[in-house]
Amino acid sequence: MDGHAIQDRARRTALELPGADKSYPFGPEHEVFKVRGKVFLMCTDVTGEPIITFKCEPEDSFALRQQYPSISPGYHMNKKHWVSAAGHESVTARLVEEMVEDAYRLVVEKLPKALRPLITDRLR
Repeated sequence: MDGHAIQDRARRTALELPGADKSYPFGPEHEVFKVRGKVFLMCTDVTGEPIITFKCEPEDSFALRQQYPSISPGYHMNKKHWVSAAGHESVTARLVEEMVEDAYRLVVEKLPKALRPLITDRLR
């Protein structure tokens, strides 16, 4: 997938998740997806190349960076808990969906139970 396709798939996946919303708190070039005010995904361009940046478990971050050449430490984010993905033939639509869903789940699991949106079976 190229970078634009990755962003499009990530956007669609994020907006299908319960309680997720989109905003532009850092300006029009940074699309931010949150659940209950907590960021789990960003879409932006770096030197003209579209990327997504998403929350990730540190051990998953390492594994993803080893397996996919276009996945790197999170752009302008905590490098331990965030990674960025650019376009590359090895990045599939299903991988993007899984990364976004995992990022969302990580954030939701840290919310107080009373604030957690109902998670569907697809996300368990």
